[in-house]
Amino acid sequence: MTAQLTRLLDIMARLRDPENGCPWDVQQDFASIAPYTIEEAYEVADAIEQGDIAALREELGDLLLQVVFHARMAEEQRAFDFNAVAKSIADKMVRRHPHVFGDASFDDEKAQRAGWESQKAAERAAKAARDGRNPSVLDGIPGALPALMRSEKLGKRAARVGFEWPDIAGAVDKLDEEIAELKVEAAAPAPDRVRLKDEIGDVLFSVVNVARHLDIDPEDALRHANAKFERRFHAVEQGLAADGIDIADADLEAMEERWRKAKINGL
Repeated sequence: MTAQLTRLLDIMARLRDPENGCPWDVQQDFASIAPYTIEEAYEVADAIEQGDIAALREELGDLLLQVVFHARMAEEQRAFDFNAVAKSIADKMVRRHPHVFGDASFDDEKAQRAGWESQKAAERAAKAARDGRNPSVLDGIPGALPALMRSEKLGKRAARVGFEWPDIAGAVDKLDEEIAELKVEAAAPAPDRVRLKDEIGDVLFSVVNVARHLDIDPEDALRHANAKFERRFHAVEQGLAADGIDIADADLEAMEERWRKAKINGL
């Protein structure tokens, strides 16, 4: 263990000391810290997206702190410690790479991926057996994942056993079908909120299936769309301001005009 990692573990132990630690750190538990863990993971992704290597170093440190924080709380409960966390992932990596750490060999990357998935399936089956239940193809997909990301993983898992559209046309036709059903529901004199929610969910799930068939990461595609919207909306704000118009006083036509200009200008 490096000196700096040992130092970080010691700092966390000090922060969690019931008598001389930080009151805020002491009162935290797994559930209260979980949102920060998720947030830090997204900030790592954002630093990568921005190509900011200095920010990436800082954000990885923040994410590491979350691992240390959770491990410290588990150690206090005599459940496990940081070393156990490190050992667990190290053992898993060795187990899932028999072609590197063992005698197995694969002809190509596709065969290697198949071996990886086979190993993970075996691990899920073993866990199901320990839990006293039958294994499912969908086991191990965290419920706390962002819904868009989770829907992609659900579709991928189902596809592995043949529950899949044979081509992109089928996925697009299904999307068209779901959009049509949404239009019907939305046009009802008194739309049922529960049914609307259901239809919108079906549309989103179908969009993810289309993206998956095109080998497009839907989460990444939506982040790209968000960034594009921000750029264009900022241009709308700046265009209105340059003309002495407060955006709160601008009508939709004025905003649309500047939006079109932003689009033409490649924003």
